[in-house]
Amino acid sequence: MASTLEKEFDYYLKHQDELVRKYKGKVLVIKDCQVIGVYESEVEAVEQTSGDHELGTFLVQRCEAGEDSVTQTFHSRVVFV
Repeated sequence: MASTLEKEFDYYLKHQDELVRKYKGKVLVIKDCQVIGVYESEVEAVEQTSGDHELGTFLVQRCEAGEDSVTQTFHSRVVFV
């Protein structure tokens, strides 16, 4: 079974060059194969996006050039009460 965010990560990889030209150094939020937010930090991206979108349904990716700048690590925060 494919990861929930695999299509978003694949979208980033496929469009990395054009995204870097437009958003270099920023943090992107990608959902449904489109950029839905651009932020200065990962924390800001998660805080702002999680107000409208459930955690685990969007990818947060720093926008940098080159293969060394990407990883494929997906995290979901779970709160136990």
